[in-house]
Amino acid sequence: MNKRQIKLMQGNEACVEGALAAGIKFYAGYPITPSTEIAELCAEKLPQVGGKFIQMEDEIAGIAATIGGSLTGLKSMTATSGPGFSLKQENIGYAALAEIPCVIVNVQRAGPSTGLPTAPSQGDIMQAKWGTHGDHPVIALSPTSVRETYDLTIKAFNFSEKYRTPVILLLDEIIGHMREKVEIPNSDEIEIIDRLKPSVEDADEYMAYKPKKGELVPPMAAFGEGFNFHVTGLMHDDFGFPTNDANISDQLLRRIMKKIDNNVNDITMYEEEFMEDAEFLVLAYGGTYRSARSAVKKARLLGYKVGLFKALTIWPFPEKRIREISNKIKKILVPEMNLGQYVLEVERVVKNESEVHHLGKVNGEAITPEEILSKIREVL
Repeated sequence: MNKRQIKLMQGNEACVEGALAAGIKFYAGYPITPSTEIAELCAEKLPQVGGKFIQMEDEIAGIAATIGGSLTGLKSMTATSGPGFSLKQENIGYAALAEIPCVIVNVQRAGPSTGLPTAPSQGDIMQAKWGTHGDHPVIALSPTSVRETYDLTIKAFNFSEKYRTPVILLLDEIIGHMREKVEIPNSDEIEIIDRLKPSVEDADEYMAYKPKKGELVPPMAAFGEGFNFHVTGLMHDDFGFPTNDANISDQLLRRIMKKIDNNVNDITMYEEEFMEDAEFLVLAYGGTYRSARSAVKKARLLGYKVGLFKALTIWPFPEKRIREISNKIKKILVPEMNLGQYVLEVERVVKNESEVHHLGKVNGEAITPEEILSKIREVL
């Protein structure tokens, strides 16, 4: 095994390095704090690997060009923050229905509107799931460290290609601008997944939206490879042509939802600590997780039986595991930099099995370990 490279990296830099490892070949976007370093580094590094970078005139054009890049067969990504994420929503829905793989990075900042451009937030959690209209498949991942940013960026590309769907990578300003020592895996240690492509023999009968028997994800040809197909944001048949047929529309929407719903065990990632004797659980994600872990360790030194749950996959919600935990845990605390978003999912799943508490903060400052420890003491 080759010796791993060790670097001091920023979270946004790790995102770019992870994207390069995953095989990104196209980036389109618009600069916005605190994600701009992703665009800057893609502009520098993509030409070195035969890729293309283009700065678009606005955020809507950024996601539109990213979708176009993916349709030509290139692994494609765009990055933004809160206001830009709002502008991208219509085209995220387009990519979901047209089953176009792409990665959308949202380095969250305090909002709404332009808010506090340089301050951290976790206020886009529900927007990641419901930001675009209509029922649609959603995968959203949230790293808690610079190394996890590298790893989850690769995962985001893999999930996107495997399930033919847009994937959202939810960083926050804390993780995006943090610098840490990162041990970069060698290429032979990294799993890379590419989209399923049709065989040349299928060209005359190719249907871009018809999976193979027993499958949910159709093979995807690239523009220019000799396969004819139509792409639209309307409900469509297996060839991609618009339809008003109720049965076809129903089958299409249910299938693209099942791509995610039937594979939650593959997509859902989480980690647990101190659960052996836990009677109280702290559930955290993103930049808040680090304060949560420090608080839990201090609480255990004080004799409190506190466990820790780290959600790496935000959507789909790790419903099965949280329900199992709630049958054993008396109380659950969800600290997050918003006024109550992810806690709503916890309450929905837990129902009356556990008592659910929330610690929210929206002043542009990170939640501290001391604040979480104080809340633990308060509710125990």
